[in-house]
Amino acid sequence: MDLESKLQLIKRNAVEIVTEEELLELLQTKEKPRAYVGYEPSGEIHLGHMMTVQKLIDLQQAGFEIVVLLADVHAYLNEKGDFDEIRKIADFNKKAFIALGLDESKAKFVLGSEYQLERDYVLDVLKMARITTVNRARRSMDEVSRRKEDPMVSQMIYPLMQALDIAHLGVDLAVGGTDQRKIHMLARENLPRLGYKAPICLHTPILLGLDGQKMSSSKGNYISVRDSAEEVEKKIRKAFCPAGEVENNPIIQIALYHIFPRFGEFKVEREEKYGGDVTYKTPDELISDFKSGKLHPLDLKKAVAKYLNKILEGVREKLERG
Repeated sequence: MDLESKLQLIKRNAVEIVTEEELLELLQTKEKPRAYVGYEPSGEIHLGHMMTVQKLIDLQQAGFEIVVLLADVHAYLNEKGDFDEIRKIADFNKKAFIALGLDESKAKFVLGSEYQLERDYVLDVLKMARITTVNRARRSMDEVSRRKEDPMVSQMIYPLMQALDIAHLGVDLAVGGTDQRKIHMLARENLPRLGYKAPICLHTPILLGLDGQKMSSSKGNYISVRDSAEEVEKKIRKAFCPAGEVENNPIIQIALYHIFPRFGEFKVEREEKYGGDVTYKTPDELISDFKSGKLHPLDLKKAVAKYLNKILEGVREKLERG
């Protein structure tokens, strides 16, 4: 793959890259660069996780070695259970990411506890704490913790560790949703002060929940890799999808961020009286027809559900086999 093709693949569906100039230099000077994303082990792997997994697949195709951090220590600090519970979930997460298409031969899965309890790492956490203000650490906390009136100290240590993970895992490119931007910028600013290089950062969009609101496990407004075909169809049928509206439309997002990257096109099957079948070769073609009213929300939903089940069918089978 030539340099321009690599760049286009890496930049596909990315909100921003900090910075593109540094990314270009990396691709020109390093044969096998390393990219990483960290996941706090979760019982449900959903479309939000699939967003970054798809980007990791893009990066593998562009020649990157992938490091996936299964952040068990982070989850413990964030009060997500004891280590035994968290590690069982982490094991399921690894299987799910591989089932979604991540090439295991080109990816390294790491538990945070494998290195985050070592002396050098702990000393770096203390050093990072000495150069990070309380206000800056709080701004870098996840949204739920940030909203708490009286968060735990552990939840403020969490972002410092995330910044240091980038250094201790030896990665060149940090990947995450736009909600990770503050942490990534903290890493870019403070890691060089500890003698480490500043990472290049790639941010993907944050997907909406099926109700058009923020995706939340408590609301159940998401599609999980463990949902049956019938559940997927039911959830998509009920999803928020206002006619002609593209912005803040979760069904359009699924088509753009999950279906086009995997299938390269999007086919809508309709009866002749409703215009017959139509195949969209690019996202812009789909968006144009939906905005103009040529594509009805119900036809869009039926097609999205069919494609999602194509993706998830193989994932369900692999997870069942273990």
